[in-house]
Amino acid sequence: MTLYRGRIAPSPTGHLHVGHARTFWIAYQRAREAGGVLLLRNDDLDPQRSKSEYVRAFIEVLRWFGISWHEGPDVGGPFAPYSQSERRSCYLQAWRRLYDSGMIYPCTCSRKDLQESAGAPHETTNDEPIYPGTCREKTLQAHSPAGVNWRFRVPDARVVRFDDHAQGPRQFTAGEDFGDFVVWRRDDVPAYQLAVVADDDAMQITEVVRGCDLLKSTARQILLCEALGITPPTYYHCDLLVDEAGERLAKRSDAVSLRALRARGLTPEEIRTAWLGMKLTGY
Repeated sequence: MTLYRGRIAPSPTGHLHVGHARTFWIAYQRAREAGGVLLLRNDDLDPQRSKSEYVRAFIEVLRWFGISWHEGPDVGGPFAPYSQSERRSCYLQAWRRLYDSGMIYPCTCSRKDLQESAGAPHETTNDEPIYPGTCREKTLQAHSPAGVNWRFRVPDARVVRFDDHAQGPRQFTAGEDFGDFVVWRRDDVPAYQLAVVADDDAMQITEVVRGCDLLKSTARQILLCEALGITPPTYYHCDLLVDEAGERLAKRSDAVSLRALRARGLTPEEIRTAWLGMKLTGY
């Protein structure tokens, strides 16, 4: 039997809130129940927003909260490094495979161009607008991805189906629910979609536990897995905690950060009891 391998992957762009804690606690419990391995990955792709003090902060507060892991940037492991900022070679290999197979193309659209083309009525503020295909026929002889955005060419009308362990059967249609998406940014930073697919494969993750606001990203990542010849993990998308107005929690809401709740004297057990009475929302 395949050993269960799960992961928690906070981004060091702010302090973790109680919603993060609930999702990570579920990931921790699922790894424990399966008798498997849980790893901590530092998803610090964004060089402008990621800060080392937030890395130290989330390691400390997650341990205080009662979550432990077998591999990570603080403890090492067989698939190190566990910080995305140190894994560039892995992403370049994935980019090269997509480039050589013709699955990606260079996009020179400006942010203004994209803003003017946005606005599909079924798109939400939580997701990128459907790209209109302006640069879809462009080609570029490139030895590196730097200098332009690189977009993945989705197979139009392809229905991507998967069974989510929390949300049940889901499906999204390429070209309707989402369009060609960025896998490498013009500032020479790999995009989220490519990085997590490459990392989850390299670290042999068998199940991804995360918030249900990323359900549509799962469809994109399954297509990337197919293009890269990767077997995708299974998925468990947790319902999200929301505030009194029904809005999902954000890192800027320091009042519900684990750091603030700890400073107020709450124990991890009290926080876990409190979220049982908080509002949840699915997608």
